[in-house]
Amino acid sequence: MSELTPPRIEFPCRYVIKVIGNAAPDFTDFVVTVVERYAPGITDDDVSVMDSSKGRFCSVRLTIMATGEDQLKALFEELKASGRVHMVL
Repeated sequence: MSELTPPRIEFPCRYVIKVIGNAAPDFTDFVVTVVERYAPGITDDDVSVMDSSKGRFCSVRLTIMATGEDQLKALFEELKASGRVHMVL
């Protein structure tokens, strides 16, 4: 029996990431600033923000131009290492 391998992403491509953290007035700006270091050129149309029903958490959804797996790995690691981000999807 052969093992199924997930489909590989063809780079460069538009790629959606979702970053979840504690709600704070500067959380969206923080996320966009970090993401801009790895994927410059983000516009307001590339970002959407949603607060949780009780307002404790904030979800920032961004569409970026992904150039490779190394870029995505470094971006995810920096966001997680910040201590402000609970999850990156």
